[in-house]
Amino acid sequence: MAQKQNIERPQAVKDFINEHQMLFWYSPEPKSETVSDELVVETLINYGTMNDIHRLFDTMGLQYAANIFRGMTGRKKMNFYPELWNYFNLYFDKYVCNNS
Repeated sequence: MAQKQNIERPQAVKDFINEHQMLFWYSPEPKSETVSDELVVETLINYGTMNDIHRLFDTMGLQYAANIFRGMTGRKKMNFYPELWNYFNLYFDKYVCNNS
């Protein structure tokens, strides 16, 4: 398994997480910016509004969010509500090229 690179998260994504702190209630506020991108995508898709999700895609990049979503398998994939997993599979298939 490849190790995660320590790439500095863009400030816009940190700001987005801070604006949606209530969705990351289990993480102390100063540490909420350190949650993984996978957890951010999973949490917003499961519990955010459609406006929140579209803002996340704009902030993070639709291609990057799709890559994170498509990379989730096994137990991580099962953390999504089945209806949302299906919807966003179809959404990304329609709006994002699958070979990147």
